[in-house]
Amino acid sequence: MSLKSVFLSALRHAQRLRPLQVSSIHTGACLRKAEDRKEMLASMPAKDEGTVGEKSVDIDNLINRKAKFFPDASTSSQLFNGIPFNELPICNIRVSPNNTIISVTDYKGVLRLIRSCGIEGFKNTRKGTNIAAQATAVTISGKAVELGWKTVRVKVRGLGPGRMSAIKGLQMGGLNIVSITDNTPVSFNPPRPRKQRSL
Repeated sequence: MSLKSVFLSALRHAQRLRPLQVSSIHTGACLRKAEDRKEMLASMPAKDEGTVGEKSVDIDNLINRKAKFFPDASTSSQLFNGIPFNELPICNIRVSPNNTIISVTDYKGVLRLIRSCGIEGFKNTRKGTNIAAQATAVTISGKAVELGWKTVRVKVRGLGPGRMSAIKGLQMGGLNIVSITDNTPVSFNPPRPRKQRSL
């Protein structure tokens, strides 16, 4: 066999292998990249809106069982741990997109305790998170238990990520919540909205 024929056979053999090697490396890298991204997205926790892990209450079943779920005329004199409903301390939760302020008053409305996410040590955008609201609620409920309050009414006002998690934090801190009232102000004649943003 001459040197020329050996060289040409080797060249043909290399040309047959080269497209396969290049394409397999290229597609392998793309597939590996896509798989890594899928693994990363799967390992990330889901975005929590403050409702994950909450107990859902089926109102229809409660009504069918004749459970007392909604207040009536006799609720104000009903006893909870030996205290009438209208003399229970009130926990006011003021929620905004940027902060959560929790205050505890006695039944007359005299302020006894107040905490916010900023006082708790959260700064800037972290004040508006559900974790900050829950931590603040756990702290203030611990202080309320120290004052001797175990059963409270809750009034929530405003919209933000800390609504549900603040109530959850009050329960985690040891308070027994009897009622939850939503006092969010709703304007039926709101101010004129801003003009459309031009892009």
